[in-house]
Amino acid sequence: MKTFRIVGVPEHFNYPFRILCQNQPFEKDGIRLEWKEESRGSGQMALDLKNGQADMAILLTESFLKEFESNPTVKMAGFHVASPLTWGVHVNPSHLANQVENVESRHFLVSRMGSGSHLMALVLADTHGWNKDSLSFELVGNLEGAKMAFATGNPGIFLWEKYTTAPEVGIGTMKRIGEVQSPWPCFVLVVNERSIQEFSAWIGKIRDEVYAISAQLKSDLKLPSRLSEAYGLEESAINSWLNQTQWATQGKIDRRELAEILSQTLRYGIITRNLNPEDFLMLSCVEISG
Repeated sequence: MKTFRIVGVPEHFNYPFRILCQNQPFEKDGIRLEWKEESRGSGQMALDLKNGQADMAILLTESFLKEFESNPTVKMAGFHVASPLTWGVHVNPSHLANQVENVESRHFLVSRMGSGSHLMALVLADTHGWNKDSLSFELVGNLEGAKMAFATGNPGIFLWEKYTTAPEVGIGTMKRIGEVQSPWPCFVLVVNERSIQEFSAWIGKIRDEVYAISAQLKSDLKLPSRLSEAYGLEESAINSWLNQTQWATQGKIDRRELAEILSQTLRYGIITRNLNPEDFLMLSCVEISG
């Protein structure tokens, strides 16, 4: 029996992977799937791939492209979430600012450099015309680290997925002063050369099984209550999230969409050069159209 290890954030986006690993559809073929949740975000998961601690990671699109630019051993096996991510912009509850425009200190709390919380800070800064040289960053690890920093009055800004932080905003451990959307589909499935060599015949099958689960969930009338129970979120918030979220369900990727994603990430300084999709896609299981 071989184990295929998948890592992703402990958030509602990744519910299909919980189901996948409960079902174990390939165990009869000698492949056991292992699901691990990593609260420290895409930067840590990219490190897990590099260190051989994971065979597939569900990374933010911007974090994957940033990682690929310096580490071309990682490959994209498809999208996981085909819609943008809505990031909440948060400060400590006693912060004087009530909207992003009122923030004077451009100090950001991030899970780690290269993570979504870091890279989306660049998008936020560009959106508001802030000079990138005026930005500073402090590592806090994850959502819990940001909560601890805010509890001591840290004046920093923390970007994290809006619905995940909704309970914290509700009880007053942090204050949301704005939102910013990623200008691209938000999550991708990432493998590396080592996992491709070991599991080349299985990566596409595993991805397609996730896609089948995601497609079935769309018609599941009990999905809001299941997600609410699984992730401790209000059902009304889950319904709002579902209305604006689209899980990917096919391995075909449009070349024009990829070109737009690359153009945007280049514009925001997330990557420093234009990339060739044929270089970062796992072409044995991804079809480029258009």
